[in-house]
Amino acid sequence: MTHLHVIPVDQPRSVQLRTRSAERIRSELDGIGVQFEQWEAPRDLAEGADAEAILDAYRPHVDRISDKGGYRLVDVARLRPDSGDPEWPARARAARTKFLEEHFHTEDEVRFFVEGSGCFYLHVEDFVYAMVCTAGDLISVPARTVHWFDMGNSPDFTAIRFFQEEDGWVGNFLPDSIASRFPTLDDLNAAVGAAT
Repeated sequence: MTHLHVIPVDQPRSVQLRTRSAERIRSELDGIGVQFEQWEAPRDLAEGADAEAILDAYRPHVDRISDKGGYRLVDVARLRPDSGDPEWPARARAARTKFLEEHFHTEDEVRFFVEGSGCFYLHVEDFVYAMVCTAGDLISVPARTVHWFDMGNSPDFTAIRFFQEEDGWVGNFLPDSIASRFPTLDDLNAAVGAAT
C-alpha cells in the first residue's frame, strides 16, 4: 500500500505526518515540487511480461510523461528474487546499498512502479518526505532534489524509468549523508501495518 511519512530532519524517529490518502500525498508532495500520480493499465499484463509488453500496456501514460518532460529514453528496471540464483542475496544487497545514501541528479528522476515497492526519501529543507511507492504509483523528483532510495531487505519491484539524457542514472553523492539515521522501508511498512 502507498504511504507517505513526513519526518523532521533533526528528529529522524519522530513522524510529523503519516498518511495513505492519495489526495493528501499528492498535496504534500506538490508543496515541495514533486509530482505524484496513480495509473491503471488499460489492459492486463501477463505474469512475467517483458519490457516491451509493459511499456505497451502503459503507452498513453508513457507518451504523455515523455512529451511533457522531454524524456528521450524510457526503459524498464526489474529486480525480482530468483530462488534458483545462489548469488541473489549478494546481488540484492549490492543493488540496495547503491542507492541508500543521499544524492541528487542533474535531471529529474521519474519512476512508475508496475509491481512491488520502494521508498524515495526526499530531503527538502527541514524535513524528509519518505514516499513509499507501490504498483500504480508514478513519482517525479525534480533535478537537484536531495534524496535516497530504499528497496528493502528483499528487493522486489518492476519500474518504468524516464531519462532526459542517454547516460541514464548518474548520482552526485553528498559527503555527509543523513540517510542512515532514518527508518528503512521495512521499518516504515511495519509502522503502517501496526497502525491499521
